[in-house]
Amino acid sequence: MCRHLAYVGPPVTVSSTVLDAPHSLLHQSYAPTDMRGGGTVNVDGFGVGWYPGPNGDALRYRSVAPIWADDSFAALARATRTTALLGAVRSATTGMPVTPSANAPFVDGRWLFSHNGLVAGWPDTVVDLAGELPVRDLLTLDAPTDAALLWALVRHRLRSGADPADVLAGVVAAVAAAAPGSRLNLLLTDGVGIWATAWDHALSLRVTEDSVTVASEPTDELAPWIEVPDGHLVEARPGLHRLHSPLTTAGVR
Repeated sequence: MCRHLAYVGPPVTVSSTVLDAPHSLLHQSYAPTDMRGGGTVNVDGFGVGWYPGPNGDALRYRSVAPIWADDSFAALARATRTTALLGAVRSATTGMPVTPSANAPFVDGRWLFSHNGLVAGWPDTVVDLAGELPVRDLLTLDAPTDAALLWALVRHRLRSGADPADVLAGVVAAVAAAAPGSRLNLLLTDGVGIWATAWDHALSLRVTEDSVTVASEPTDELAPWIEVPDGHLVEARPGLHRLHSPLTTAGVR
């Protein structure tokens, strides 16, 4: 399974969270503490998205190399400052392609998205859900993977103007009903807020007066990290957060 994190707050270098923290995304890529099945080393590439300015669209770097083997990214990350980012390292599900385009984050304008987990019975279990998407969205998937399809489902609902929390809750409920046994930790940011689900996988949250971080695992031992309960959705921004459980009231669990 993959590891991912998102940060919103005062300007920081990309490397500070992704590479330099005691249990950074880099450290989690080879020494995770709570994978809950699906491998232990995230060797199948990585990606990071960030924002060059307050009103600009997100930028993205993706590589098929393990995050610890990409010196070019390390140099870029040290030199790049941002007020928000989303990063992910990948352990590909057996049978899924290992290409840069299969790596999170997936991007559309200011939206950045990641999936940590798997869709059980892929692809047969979600054929009907895929059929609800516009044909163009299916033809332009980043990759033939469960994560790319989940992103297409999320993006389609976001474009209709739906609330991001409702979007993630609805996608998780629909996919979990169609594909029982799936692991569906979804992570979404627009550079201002963060929305995430915990569905049969680990997720933690830290909110301070001026920043928020949501991550598969705490990136350090500093208080106060909050473990997001399984079956819950969190929406957060600097100084505030809300934990709620529409995922458990959708008739799925």
